[in-house]
Parts: sequence; structure tokens; C-alpha cells
Amino acid sequence: MHVTSSGTTQQITVPFTGEPLAQLPLSTADDVSAAYRKARAAQEEWAARPVAERVRPFLLLHDALLDRRDEILDIVQNETGKARKHAFEEVLDVAGCGLYYARRAPGLLAPRRRQGILPVATRVSELRRPKGVVALISPWNYPLSLGVTDAVPALLAGNAIVHKPDTQTALSTLWTIDLLAELGMPREIWQVVLGEPAELGDALLDGADYVAFTGSTRSGRKIAEEAAKRLIGCSLELGGKNPMVVLDDADLDLAVQGALRACFTNAGQLCLSIERLYVHASVFDAFAERFTRQVRNLRLGAGHDWSVQMGSLTSQRQLDAVSAHVDDALDKGATLLTGGKARPDLGPLFYEPTVLTGVTEDMELCRNETFGPVVALYPFGTDDEAVALANDTVYGLNASVWTTDLARGRALAARVKAGTVNINEGYGSAYASYDAPMGGMKASGIGRRHGAEGLLRYTESQTVASQASWLGFEPPFDLSYETWAEVLSVTLKTMRRLRLK
Repeated sequence: MHVTSSGTTQQITVPFTGEPLAQLPLSTADDVSAAYRKARAAQEEWAARPVAERVRPFLLLHDALLDRRDEILDIVQNETGKARKHAFEEVLDVAGCGLYYARRAPGLLAPRRRQGILPVATRVSELRRPKGVVALISPWNYPLSLGVTDAVPALLAGNAIVHKPDTQTALSTLWTIDLLAELGMPREIWQVVLGEPAELGDALLDGADYVAFTGSTRSGRKIAEEAAKRLIGCSLELGGKNPMVVLDDADLDLAVQGALRACFTNAGQLCLSIERLYVHASVFDAFAERFTRQVRNLRLGAGHDWSVQMGSLTSQRQLDAVSAHVDDALDKGATLLTGGKARPDLGPLFYEPTVLTGVTEDMELCRNETFGPVVALYPFGTDDEAVALANDTVYGLNASVWTTDLARGRALAARVKAGTVNINEGYGSAYASYDAPMGGMKASGIGRRHGAEGLLRYTESQTVASQASWLGFEPPFDLSYETWAEVLSVTLKTMRRLRLK
């Protein structure tokens, strides 16, 4: 197991049962520094390789991952407690996103010709240089997806990585590194350290040339502050309190199915998950009845088969947070439509999918991210009211709009202050469209994964300009500056008219 460690270990357990899963080596601050030394030693040679050579292991990753999906599905389920179909979303994401960047990296990183100040005489190129060593900090809820899809573009750009996945869910990262090493990736360019942020955080940020972080808004603010002190860049995908809007013309059966997926995938432990569900007053009762019935019938379980519709929470801390939000709301007068309690009969960390109405401002789950299988329903009257309610949050990560009138849906979506807005889907349409950027507005983060920006954030742009010897910026032919100023002025005005500048 390739973790830089001084020898201390931590036992991780299976969320389904609480049984031991693995003993993982823990790192110290000195181990982090050693990981950076190894990464820097490997990065220079890696960056010197042609991009076409760097992409080869990652082109092979797509089929290799799908061929060996049962191995990694078991690992992801055992370390997270999620249902198998939700673990498969992670496999699909890594396969699809990795292939997107492996195919497009040569073009995105190729030198670009730029317009020079003087046509013909000034020749300008924009080059892309790797940052150096990237600190990658990935969370526990989507360990395969959020760890690997951030790592791949960083590596393709010519960087090395020092990666701190969450210790509970590090096995999926380590498995993927082994797989990529089999496919030809130099193992040294992807270093892994494990441990608590309080122990490793300072050393991790001190050694980095760039930081990519996915996690809570509170932690993201601290990372942004430290990155600013060192004048290094960072990208932060943070929390969300994501809204779904069901308009009066929506197909209610489709909207109910969409809400089930958007609210309860991975037991709601998804940064894009819907926690606020706004339904037009004219269809509110009909939607609430159908939705509640479907939620009540969801199949919960700990199995590795495909029949389970929702799995377990991942940690006791998350179970406690979800229980506290629901109990607080009920104590203060919210109405429980279904769910609302833990299910120790299924496993130590199971919690029923829960639907509430009558949630008010004095309740914790009204505005704070729950990050669990809990959603609150609210009625609204007009499109303007729906937009105002959707935007009434410090967050702005994801949103969803349901309507049979796509023009109306797009017009409303454009008014929602969120980094991604899906029409007639909860989160997948935008997230899985890898050619488009994905990230948050407001307190949901800065920077974007996916699209060109998802790779170019890991690079420094460099401008190289060459000037012809026969025309420079000093007056030629012994002209006076006064005459040269007149010539330049006439020339620049002519260039504007000819659209040469």
C-alpha cells in the first residue's frame, strides 16, 4: 500500500455492519513533506514527456475500470455504505471524465497563436505550463469520483499530486493508483497521505503550488485564506442547499421519479443533492402524495446486489447530524410526511428517507446543509416567487427545474444563482456533461471542474512574444518621436478600420 507513513495505523470499518474493513497507515507532517519531495523529484520528468505520451495510461483507464467494475464497486460500497447503483455512478463518472480529458488534453495544452500588437512583425504564442505539485483534498462521500476526476486533469497537465483522501474512504483511491500503474502511469507522480486535517493541514498547504479541495464551506474558507497568504491558486467545491422547482405544467410522475433520485442518491450525501423542494401550489398536494408514497416504498439495505435503492450513511457523525436536524424541526412544529428515524435493525448507520413540510426559518434544516436523506417541501405561487425562494440561500451549487415547457424552464433556470441548473433532471444532466464547467456560486465555492477550465486551472499561462528586427517600438530611419507618433497614430486608426486590432 503506497501511503507515505511513519508506521501508525487506523482501522476503518464497514458502515453497513460496523465490522473491521482495513488497517490503513497514517501520515505525519514530516511524512507530508517527504511525499512532496518524492512528487517534485518525479514531476520534472513527467512534465517533460510529450502530452501524447502522458495520456496513454488514462486512455486505457476507461475500459480497464469498466472491465474490473465489480472489484471497485465492492470497495466503494464497503467503505461508504452506499447502494451498488450509486457506487456504479462513481465508476461511470471516472470512466467518462477520465476519457474526456485524455482525449482533449493534447489540444487544450497545445501552444496557441495569439494576435500580436503589430501584424506580421509581432508573433505571440500562449503556452501552458504545469503548476508543479498539486495538493488534492477529496471527501468521503464520493471517494472514487471526486478523488480521481480531479487527479486526472492535474496529472495530464504535467503536475504531480500529493493527495489526502478521507481515511475512511481511501481504499478506492489506492486501488485506482494501482490500476493506473499497471497501465503505465509512473506511481511516484501520485503520492498519498492519510490523517486528520489538524495534523496534516499546514504541511499539506505549505508544500503545494496549487490546491484542489472538495468539502465543507467552513473548511474551504480556511484553505482559501491560507492559499492567499502564499499567493497560490485554489479551486474549492463546497456545500449546497440545493433547490428543485416543480412548475404547474410539470409531468408529476416524472418529477416524482426525478426527486427520488435527486434527494436520496447516496442517502442524500451528495453535494448536488436536493434538500429544498418547491412545488407550485396548484399541484402541491398531488405531488406530495405521490412523492411521499414512493419515498415510503424505497428499498433500504446493506446488500451488494442491485435491488437496493438506498444504502447507509457513512459515519456516526453524519447520522447524528441528520437526526439532530430532523428532531429539531419536529420539535419546532414541522410536519413529518414519512421517515424521520434511524434504522438500527438494518445496520448501525441507516436513516430512513425523510420528507417534511412546514419547515420554518427557526429550524436548523431550513437553511443549513443536512447532507442526508432529508427533504423539505414548500408551496409557491408564481415563477418569480419560485426564483426568489430558490435564490434565498448563501449557497449556489446546483438547482433543478421541472416543466413541460423547455423555453419557460430555460428562462427560469437562467435566473437561478447556481453553478449548474438541470431541467427535468436533478443533477446528472449538467454534472455528466464533461465539456461544460461545473462548480459553485456564492458560498458554494470558487473555480470549476470539468470543461477546459477543469484542466487549465492546473496550469500557468505563459506568453512568448517575438518581434521582427525590421520593425520595433523605437522610431525607425532616424525619425523624430513627434513624426513617429504621427505615423503610429495614423497606422493604428487604419488598423482599427480594417479590423486588424
